[in-house]
Amino acid sequence: MTVVDGRKPTTAEIAAIVDRRQPAAGPRRSWASTEPFADGPQVPLEGDEGVTWQAAASRYVRNAVLTETVAVGVAIGLAVWFRGWWGPDVAFSVFALAVSFLVAVAVGHGYDRRVVGDGPREFQAVLRAGVVAAVVPAVGAAFLRLPLERTIVLAGAAVLAGHSVVARHGLRRRLHGARSAGMATARTLVIGDAESVHRTVEQLRVRTHHGYRVVGICLPSVLDAPPQDAVPMLGALADTVQVAHDYRIETVIVAGSQLAGDALRRLTWALGHVGTGLVVAPGLVEVLGPRMAVRPTAGLSLLEVETVPPRGRLFAKAVLDRVLGTVLLVAAAPVIALGALAVKLTSRGPVFFRQERVGARGRTFTMIKLRSMYTGADERLEALEALDEGNGVLFKIRKDPRVTSVGRVLRRYSIDELPQLWNVATGDMSLVGPRPPLPKEVDQYQDQVLRRLHVRPGLTGLWQVSGRSDLSWDESVQLDLRYVDNWSLAMDLLILWKTGRAVLRAKGAY
Repeated sequence: MTVVDGRKPTTAEIAAIVDRRQPAAGPRRSWASTEPFADGPQVPLEGDEGVTWQAAASRYVRNAVLTETVAVGVAIGLAVWFRGWWGPDVAFSVFALAVSFLVAVAVGHGYDRRVVGDGPREFQAVLRAGVVAAVVPAVGAAFLRLPLERTIVLAGAAVLAGHSVVARHGLRRRLHGARSAGMATARTLVIGDAESVHRTVEQLRVRTHHGYRVVGICLPSVLDAPPQDAVPMLGALADTVQVAHDYRIETVIVAGSQLAGDALRRLTWALGHVGTGLVVAPGLVEVLGPRMAVRPTAGLSLLEVETVPPRGRLFAKAVLDRVLGTVLLVAAAPVIALGALAVKLTSRGPVFFRQERVGARGRTFTMIKLRSMYTGADERLEALEALDEGNGVLFKIRKDPRVTSVGRVLRRYSIDELPQLWNVATGDMSLVGPRPPLPKEVDQYQDQVLRRLHVRPGLTGLWQVSGRSDLSWDESVQLDLRYVDNWSLAMDLLILWKTGRAVLRAKGAY
């Protein structure tokens, strides 16, 4: 029997040993040795003539620092203009504001190359820094009994946070565009069993903005049949370190459970000699970073997944919905009034359309919209079912004969949905969330789709900024489930920002 460190090996260790002993492409070298690979010429790869991942990440961080510095300069200029002079109290206020904001962004990993350009963490860091920049100077001034211009601090913190969010959004769009063109990506090797490798490669292929460019895969044995992914098989698991050196791999992704325990630990040692990063795909689906935390316990790295949102976050979302929903309702009142007048003058029937929808936890409520169809539209639905261009659950027709001429304009720019701000202000809906379904649609829900009902439906959501009516049913469900599982205030604010852009473009609206 095989013995590991004088003891009986675990099942995972036995599996790793068996995998390492399967046929490989080259001679075996110990991953724990000082020379885990044979040095030699490296293989040239197509597409490496563009911007590399490291260079793009460094440039992104430099530009982010520059935008924050410019924002500080703008805040100083506004402070001088507001006060009309530069005194000790103004100087201290601006200095405390700038230092607090920049330090808070750095502490919140807003300048971390591993975080920027992907996910909501950098936006969360900026928003938290805005709060810190408003609070810390006030507390410090009170404690040290120093003069402080509170108006300058509060206004400056808002300017800094707002300017940084907008600037970083522009930086991110440019970075994602470069990644879609095959630049600013990390050369990636995916290793593991064939099924897990195939799933990982497919997910990375359709999400190029994450920055992983898969150049090859390694399976347990060189005799294994590779999946049909149009990605070359470069060796067996035992060849991983040599492949990483030969192909100048920047990131190795371990998919599945073929490598675990000591074998995975040894792989980290060996890849350290090559200068290659290691990413382990834990098999969790659509679970984003803010919900996960690594807990070192008893020599193990335990991955803890948040199952219930903290009460503070739930309270903050409720406050944001009620306050911002009310403000937006008041601001949109003139547009709603003009839309209502147009509906009244061009077709018979009520101005507003009321319909029963299903909200959080299956509770029904009455949703309000500006009427965009002729009266009696529901009675004509059965006659139009043959023309359905929807996705099996949602009924959609691009040129629906029931829609009025004014209704088409209202729908194109989502003006017909503005009265739903009343539902947001009253607590039936949220500003951001899954689409509010009809009771008959909920009757068709199966298994995981019911998860959509665990949060309040939204006036907008990921579906709204990702294609609207152009999405298939499965795509809509996946986006809604991703939101339900991973929502945060930073994600809500980002979706609200993108919603305005999607509405102005009128893409996917009919």
